[in-house]
Amino acid sequence: MTNVLHDNLPTAPWMAEATRRLPGLQPLVGAPWGARDEAFAGQMALRDRLVSERRDAVIDALPGSEAALAELRDAVIADLRQDAGYTWAGDACTRPDGVSVRLDPDDPLGTLARLIQQDLCVLEQPEGAEEHVLTAAALCFPASWTLAEKIGRPLTGIHAPVHEYDGGMARRVQRVFDHLRVGQPVWRQNALIYEDPALFQPRRVEAPRVQRADGGYLRSERQVLLRLPETGAIVFSIHTYVVLIESLTSEQRAGLGGVARVT
Repeated sequence: MTNVLHDNLPTAPWMAEATRRLPGLQPLVGAPWGARDEAFAGQMALRDRLVSERRDAVIDALPGSEAALAELRDAVIADLRQDAGYTWAGDACTRPDGVSVRLDPDDPLGTLARLIQQDLCVLEQPEGAEEHVLTAAALCFPASWTLAEKIGRPLTGIHAPVHEYDGGMARRVQRVFDHLRVGQPVWRQNALIYEDPALFQPRRVEAPRVQRADGGYLRSERQVLLRLPETGAIVFSIHTYVVLIESLTSEQRAGLGGVARVT
């Protein structure tokens, strides 16, 4: 299990007012794809296994999302070609951990899920619709939600179980989506305390929410929002960190009182 965990948490959202308040969006500086860390090899091995053995649970796409997925695939691969950690030969790419991945033109999500550490969700706004809809995703590391229940649903439906996602928050988030500019991605970070460090933690909406008194792991998602220039689709990428709470700095642990326990 430890090979998929992190040695430390690089940034803690509860430590600064700008990232502590919801939705806590900040301008992104740097490339959104290919960021990797000490858990890369372990997490990628798990992603390989999930794509192979649990594909129906971790990858889904609605008809009509093909153009956005092709654009996303090309954007990610173009960025990775600038990363010396990846090597390329014909229709194959060798990752920094030495694993070769075939670039399957007919399977953009399966290919991307095995190339980078981030999960990828694609949201598009149907003509005349008020909200963006989840049209495709490669979600290997769900944190207490299930892709099958969220695909095809608008933002309010996706966040229906989230108490903080009220009408006011829904309008604020939709405005962010509406006004997100090409080449100006934003990011945010969340944090929850878990008892179970497993990265693949799907949970159906009707599953009981049991309050846990404590947990030994801090799970945090670094989430990026960006707009694709050709299709206008919004990409929501998720880089998941899981660390032992005892691995946090003393300053980070001191602020944990305001971090929610997963229920």
